Amino acid sequence: MRSLMKMALTLWIGFFGFNLALAQSPAKPVPKKETPKRAVNAVEQPVAPQELSIAERVHVGHLPCELGASVRLTADANLPGYFNLQGKGYKYRMRPVTTSTGAIRLEDEKAGAVWLQLANKSMLMDQKNGRRLADECAHPNQVAMANEMKLNPPPALIDMNTMPTAAPR
Repeated sequence: MRSLMKMALTLWIGFFGFNLALAQSPAKPVPKKETPKRAVNAVEQPVAPQELSIAERVHVGHLPCELGASVRLTADANLPGYFNLQGKGYKYRMRPVTTSTGAIRLEDEKAGAVWLQLANKSMLMDQKNGRRLADECAHPNQVAMANEMKLNPPPALIDMNTMPTAAPR
C-alpha cells in the first residue's frame, strides 16, 4: 500500500511540476497568418474626358421619386465627374460610366449601386441585391419630357403598319 501511495504521490508531483514549469516558461509567439494585402486606392482617379461629357448632362438637386421617396444628387466641386447621391438609408459615391445605349449611368462600384438617368425619369438600383432602391425619380426637365412624351408619343420601335409588304408574284 505504501508503494502505491509513493507512486501516486510521485505521479502527482511530476504532473504538478510539469504544469508549473509550462506556466513559468516564456510563451513562444505564435506566428500570425499573413493576410494577403489588397491594393487599396485611397485616391479617387480623375474621370476620362468621355466620362466628363456624360457628367455634364447629369441632373442634380433634390429629385422626388415614387411613393413619396426622394434623393439628393450633388456634383463634387473638388473632383469633376464625381457625384454624391443620398436617400433614406443610403449614401453613394458615384462616377459616370459609358453605355452603348446613350443612357446616363453613374456607378458606385464598391457598393454595387447604379443610377440610370433616362429622358423622362431616373432610378437607383442595388445590383448586389438585385432590387430598385428608388424609381420614377424626376428632375423638372424630366417631368417636362415625360409630359411631352404623353402628348406626342415617340414612334414605336416595331411598328407593323410601316413594314413593307411583299408584292404578289
